[in-house]
Amino acid sequence: MFERWRNGALGLAALLLLANAPRAASETADHAAKKPEAPACDRARFRAVVDVGHTAEVPGAMSARNAPEYEFNLRLAKVVVQDLMDAGFAKALLLVTDGPTMAGLAKRVNAANNYAADLFLSIHHDSVPDRFLEDWEYDGKPSHFSDRFKGHSIFISSDNPEFKESLQFARFLGHQLKDRGLQYTPHYTEAFMGNRRRELVDAEVGVYRYDQLVVLRSTQMPAALLEAGSIINRDEELALATPERQALIGAAATDAVTQFCAAHAARPQVARPQEAHPQVARSPAAAEGAKSSGLFAPLLNLFKHQ
Repeated sequence: MFERWRNGALGLAALLLLANAPRAASETADHAAKKPEAPACDRARFRAVVDVGHTAEVPGAMSARNAPEYEFNLRLAKVVVQDLMDAGFAKALLLVTDGPTMAGLAKRVNAANNYAADLFLSIHHDSVPDRFLEDWEYDGKPSHFSDRFKGHSIFISSDNPEFKESLQFARFLGHQLKDRGLQYTPHYTEAFMGNRRRELVDAEVGVYRYDQLVVLRSTQMPAALLEAGSIINRDEELALATPERQALIGAAATDAVTQFCAAHAARPQVARPQEAHPQVARSPAAAEGAKSSGLFAPLLNLFKHQ
């Protein structure tokens, strides 16, 4: 008798479990459906400032074939900004300044801070200390080169108020460059670099710490500086001048910005100036320098990307 009762009770319990299973599964599905999704990157609102290193008046390093660094910086920065805009970052800003070095650095920082940028990326191209230079003749002119080093490098400052976020973006950028087969240069860790020696923060993708750089420590948003490659290296100079290499770097930068934007989508929105325009001079000298380089026309579109 007890055995029959027990079997009946077990059978009833099994029926109840089966009856409740669809409801339990439905409740689980409903719970999963109601789980909040991670915020998406709002590309239309994200403000990325792409800074053109140096100026037409103070053009930076000279390449092995006597082309000023400023030309390389301007050309690549334009590619990066265009790629960002094509990807939906409508407020990407190409930042060009003029004048002497220190005044130009202050203009860059003030422009980025006044724009309430979400990210600051400065574009440069590398050279070497003078003691590494060798003589050669190019196009009938005495020139200098050093084929000893090649590769890109990424710099951040621990004095930046958002150092962790700067490092995060720098790592995103480094990985994107690495995934495209580009290698960073490790020579900044060597003792022979003297006062140019830097701490390697990420040995996998070539992120260095450079606290003294004004545009990295004084900007009020995550900031990084990319040395896209060595223009004093004769082979790399030629590669960096090609649309193919520029497109590769532009795509890497755009994907890194997209990753960074998505990672910080949940952050509170920064109070924005009412359609503020960066207060950066566009002198005739700067305009003429860009025009004579044949890099883009017209220059008047510089601050259109807001």
